[in-house]
Amino acid sequence: MKSILLHIDHDRAMTARLQVALDIARATNGHLTCLQAVSYEVFAPGDFYGSSIAAAMPVIKENAENLRAQIEKELEHEGVPWDWRFVYGIAPHRLLEASPLADIVILGPAEAGTDGRGPSALVGDVVMKAPVPVLVVPEGAKSFDIGAPMLVAWNGSSEGAHALRAAVPLLACSCKVTLASVIEESDKARFDLPSTEGAKYLSRHGIECEIVELPRGEASIADTLFSAAQMRDCSLMVMGAYGHSRLAELLLGGVTRRMLSEPQMPVFLAH
Repeated sequence: MKSILLHIDHDRAMTARLQVALDIARATNGHLTCLQAVSYEVFAPGDFYGSSIAAAMPVIKENAENLRAQIEKELEHEGVPWDWRFVYGIAPHRLLEASPLADIVILGPAEAGTDGRGPSALVGDVVMKAPVPVLVVPEGAKSFDIGAPMLVAWNGSSEGAHALRAAVPLLACSCKVTLASVIEESDKARFDLPSTEGAKYLSRHGIECEIVELPRGEASIADTLFSAAQMRDCSLMVMGAYGHSRLAELLLGGVTRRMLSEPQMPVFLAH
């Protein structure tokens, strides 16, 4: 994780993901690229002549400049190499443009101006379209211990396998990796890749892991996985994202959607 792309915005998780990004950069001798995208596309019904947009521009620009000054002041004393990219446009578009030469993109679970509950459209767009993994950091994350235990949510899907491969640089630093599957009667036959195959892959990278099968019970799959991770003092959850279509997740709900609605720890995603 040498090239870390960090989304800069006014959302409630900004402080948390900045700290997590710095912790990862220090642990991997990485470089932090702070991307701040500012859009003037303010929706105002009946504003045919753009008067509301014109009035909002100075305020939006001032707020962006203040946030940049605040974060740059913090970065000066962190001992991590960094650069700042200030761009105009919609955040997911600009993040996707910058992502091909990043190793990971770090986002918050909810966008600025919302009630703080995800999943956000920004996260969905970047996870689905970026060629690199995404780390979603909740507001409550105070730091990131790269040597702490980590849990991989395994369901045998190609998305899960992709996430496992992408997470190897972080998993290799963990003191204990758990490969966890939530078992349901209706799901046993649909696992394309058994957890033993995931364990073999990790072993070839020098990473030992414990294979665990978790009964579903009455809790949701997301809650079952979070509980298993918390019982093991994990600092990270790794999982494949949107195994069903994103539209199906939005309409019917799904594990990814539930994970991102109220993430209880940093969640590493790949599609």
